[in-house]
Amino acid sequence: MLEMVDILKRADYDGKYGPYPNPNVRKAKIMAKVVKSDHDVVDPDPFTSESAQILIGEIMGCNLALENIKKNINDVIQKNNNIIDVLGRV
Repeated sequence: MLEMVDILKRADYDGKYGPYPNPNVRKAKIMAKVVKSDHDVVDPDPFTSESAQILIGEIMGCNLALENIKKNINDVIQKNNNIIDVLGRV
């Protein structure tokens, strides 16, 4: 994000080099397009039990990934604490 703002300060994307007169407006236009294109297309029909099961499966997969990330974070914290304890004894 910071890189995008930096680029917009240096030159515009219309082929005219030099500082862009209002980089925040240009950034807002770009971000509006990014945000609009980031949404999944959802079928307007009501959920079926099959689609609900698919979503539940995806949520369970995400929860498993989240638990693994939490475990890895706790492992890293424990290793750091062990290193600090060892360095404290030296």
